[in-house]
Amino acid sequence: MQNKVKQGTRSCHIIGVLDNGLRGLTPEALACIQSADLVIGGTRSLTLFADQLAAKARTRDLAGRHSVLPDWITTAQAEGRSVVILATGDPLCHGIAGYLETRLPPETYEVMPNVSTVQLACARLGMAWQDMKILSVHQRDAGEWYEGAGPEHGLYPVLRALDRYDRLAVLTSAQNTPNRIVRMLVAEGLGGELRLAVAEHLARDDEHIVRGRTLAAVAGLRFADPNVLLLWRDTPRRRVLFGLADEDYRQRRPERGLITKREVRALSLARLQLRADSVVWDIGAGSGALGLEAARLCSEGHVYAIEKDAEDLAICARNRRRLGVTNYSLLQGKAPAGLNAWPDPDAVFIGGTGGESASLIRLCLSRLKSGGTLVMNFVTFENLGVALEELKARGAIWDITQLQASRSRPVLNLHRLAAENPVWIVCAEKPDDTKTAR
Repeated sequence: MQNKVKQGTRSCHIIGVLDNGLRGLTPEALACIQSADLVIGGTRSLTLFADQLAAKARTRDLAGRHSVLPDWITTAQAEGRSVVILATGDPLCHGIAGYLETRLPPETYEVMPNVSTVQLACARLGMAWQDMKILSVHQRDAGEWYEGAGPEHGLYPVLRALDRYDRLAVLTSAQNTPNRIVRMLVAEGLGGELRLAVAEHLARDDEHIVRGRTLAAVAGLRFADPNVLLLWRDTPRRRVLFGLADEDYRQRRPERGLITKREVRALSLARLQLRADSVVWDIGAGSGALGLEAARLCSEGHVYAIEKDAEDLAICARNRRRLGVTNYSLLQGKAPAGLNAWPDPDAVFIGGTGGESASLIRLCLSRLKSGGTLVMNFVTFENLGVALEELKARGAIWDITQLQASRSRPVLNLHRLAAENPVWIVCAEKPDDTKTAR
């Protein structure tokens, strides 16, 4: 039977506070603050409640010292001292209580939440927030966004969340400001489809709400810290994830055909065994058709693509922008150059080898994660032969599918079938260590 601790008997209280000080506290929360032996909080919160602390109370500034907080709490409790931690708004919404949840037993502390700043910002705008995705960019200075940035960038989660949600609340920081985030969105071509509001100094006398401006107009503004950034679409985004027509992609003209055709694309994507969080390599991206659809399917993952031809690279970049794909990094070069900097993949697609089939297969099989899949498309006997020899030499588990599709074509007022070029789809698997170990 679990031990139950009566509410109010714990010696550590994590109390949500707002910048309106005493006006935003319940009598119970204020009593805890006034009687505490140790009060921990950020500089702003400690200053706000300085005249409410007991004469015996010690204080500790939490700024930049989260890692030692559990030790501070356990040491004080072992000495029989009561502890109060001052947090902003709801401590369990991107707050310190979420950090302590995995570091302290739940029976050793009590959370006394306040209204979250997201709630407050939405209340000021009269905006329902139950379906809103909430993010925080407090962790570190992310720096300015640059095209092609991936999961290593601190603002990347904001971009990915906007791909999946139509309403977003962002808890910003003094470095990762609303205007920095907005500059990223404008650079990624999202400025025309989003609306925004910025709630500054919530619950203070100088509270201010910025609304009704375009993202481009806000990109150069500065905002008072702390603040909350709200982003939303008036019309929910509805996109085809899989099976786009070949004509939906820009292709090189007058020479066409540097694209994985829809029928081949569908089967190749199926064989890649993609998951929502897959890391995918696209080698020989061409117009980007397969990699861009893979990115749409891997909403929590990322696609790393490489293309050696400058003209095709530019077309691929335009397709990425036009389709609004943001979890996709594009590199100009001839593989395997540059692949060492990429994270190990869950799946690899090779659409063009540049005469390096054997070395690319060796590299991809060595870098694939356990249980990963390599898929290759070939249209010539010679390249197919090289690939099969290398797969046999590596002891890989492989199979081949030949796909011959025909499409209808109009002939006057009638229709006939016209054959597309046959393609060999070669699939190789890397054994799953967790299964082979059983």
